[in-house]
Order: sequence, then C-alpha cells, then structure tokens
Amino acid sequence: MTTAILLADRGVIEVAGADAGKFLHNLVTNDIASLERGEARFAALLTPQGKILFDFLVFATGEGRYLLDCPLSLAADLEKRLNMYKLRSKLTVENRSAELEAVAFPDATEAPKVEALALASDPRAALGWRAIAEKGKIVALGERGEYDARRIRAGVPLGGVDFTYNDAFPHEADMDLLAGLDFKKGCYVGQEVVSRMKHRGLVRKRVTPYRAKGDAPAPGETIRAGEIEIGVTGSRAGDEGLALIRLDRLADAKEKGDAPMAGGVALEFVEKN
Repeated sequence: MTTAILLADRGVIEVAGADAGKFLHNLVTNDIASLERGEARFAALLTPQGKILFDFLVFATGEGRYLLDCPLSLAADLEKRLNMYKLRSKLTVENRSAELEAVAFPDATEAPKVEALALASDPRAALGWRAIAEKGKIVALGERGEYDARRIRAGVPLGGVDFTYNDAFPHEADMDLLAGLDFKKGCYVGQEVVSRMKHRGLVRKRVTPYRAKGDAPAPGETIRAGEIEIGVTGSRAGDEGLALIRLDRLADAKEKGDAPMAGGVALEFVEKN
C-alpha cells in the first residue's frame, strides 16, 4: 500500500503564461525548457554571488503552467522575488499556498492513483513520488517522521535545518549530487560561481550523512574532532542524521584517529565526493 504523507511546511507558487517556461529556465539552476508534464525538477534561485535564496521542486502541468513546491516560510518572499524578475514577460506569479498542498509518497515505486494537479517521481533520490493537490483531495495517513527518516537516510538536506538560506552554495547543500544543477544549460543567476566551484574543485563543505553511537544529537550542535571544530549537526531521525561538515577537517580527523563528537555522542560519517 502506498502511504501519503502531508508536508505541511511546504508552499506552492504558480508561474503561468506564454513566457513561463523560458522565464524559469533563464533564472534557476536546472533545465526547465525540456521539463514535461508528469515530471519534476529540483532547482534553486541563487544570489548573484551563487548562494541559495530558495530551493524547490518544479512541476510542469501543461499549457504554460508550472507549480513550484517550496518552503512555506519562504513562499511569500519567493513570489515577490519572481515578480521582481518578471519585468515585461508574459506570465503571472501567484502564491497558491492557501489552497494547494504538497504530499509525499516516499515508498511509492510507481505513480499513486490520486487526484492531483501535479504528480511526479521525486528527482532527488530514493524518495518515491510527490504530488501537489487541492487541500483535502488526498487523504494523508502517514506520519511526517517517516518521510524525514527516509530523506535523511537518502542524504537529502532540508533548507533552514541542514543549511542556511542566503549563506550556502548549491554544492554545499549537495544539489550537484541530487540532480539540482544543470552544467550544460545557459546562464542563470549565480551560474558563474557554481561553474567555477565545479571546475576548480572548490567545495570545502558538504551536508554529509552520519550514524551516531546512540541517539543522534539535536540540530545545531557543534561537531568537534579533538579540539577542532569540523561542523554542525542538522536533521536527525533515531541514530541517523545530517551535518554540514568541513571535508578537509573531517579527513584530517580520520587520519589522526580522532572521533567526531557532538552533544557527547560519537558520530561516524560517510564522506561524499
């Protein structure tokens, strides 16, 4: 049985009109021009300095309409920012969070049979399927904790918990590993910085999964190896968690045999490339 889980912390922005696809494609980190109905793309809107302002899933619903599944707390700001960039483009931007909601089906291996405005497999990792629907159209019986446990196990960061908006680069939030960056498309806001980080190997920090020797520490705990601060904890579920880590310091700690610790608990990390 496919379990639906309501993601109450998510909002929905609608971008619609003749220029909507081109507008988004020229603005965000992923290829929207080739996005078709029944698909979703993970993407972000960056600062000119290449840092993440907003991240979201983009769904194409046909006839020049796109729905952005974004953090609810940032939905009003995202609507305002997109309208700022709109200029004379033939499109509308509307915050539809009051009437639409995001629903996850993390254990689904095929499209759930539900009434939804948008439905697609989650493009980031082993997170099943995702839907946007009118509120109340999908009966959500699963617990949010089930989704977060799977997200953490898959190494998918949550903005505002695992990284800070307007501070983290896409590579630090693992967007390059989660199909959130297209390095072949044309220019977009912040593209030069993202490209430079890729080609020069400038990624010093990443959100990295760990397993704790006990319950995972609370978000925001400083991680130290010996006397050296190497990162900070983020999302957690049971003995698993995510942390934003300085990769060079983690490598040094492993070489010296210093176990990373946070909140009095030892952590074992799986390094990402």
